[in-house]
Amino acid sequence: MFLSCASQDAEAARRTCDTLRAAGVEVGFAADGGLEQGDEWDAKIRKPIKECVLFIPLISANTQARYEGHFRLEWELAAKRAMSTAAGVAFILPIIIDATRDPDALVPDRFRKVQWTRLPDGEVTPAVLQRFVKR
Repeated sequence: MFLSCASQDAEAARRTCDTLRAAGVEVGFAADGGLEQGDEWDAKIRKPIKECVLFIPLISANTQARYEGHFRLEWELAAKRAMSTAAGVAFILPIIIDATRDPDALVPDRFRKVQWTRLPDGEVTPAVLQRFVKR
């Protein structure tokens, strides 16, 4: 899995990531590499998005407030990859971590074609964790 978020949501993303990893789920997270945005970031971020089994964008008031950001590039790369994925194959799982409303979210259209999940502050509930562990 690959988790993508705005830098302001890194703490919530870390909570989500740590819980999934503790359950034995392999999760890639851009902040893990200590990369700064730029050419090196661009080269190293495309491969995990291309190779991950599940792409998880964290959606929040922070992503709503930012019309530009590297997370938006990650989201577009995932949406583009999803276009070549067979119908019915889960690849994108948007997660809302605050009170942001689904219909108002500034996300690629492809994200709207799948089920969304709510994890306030990035806290993974046991029921949601069970879905990940089954993968």
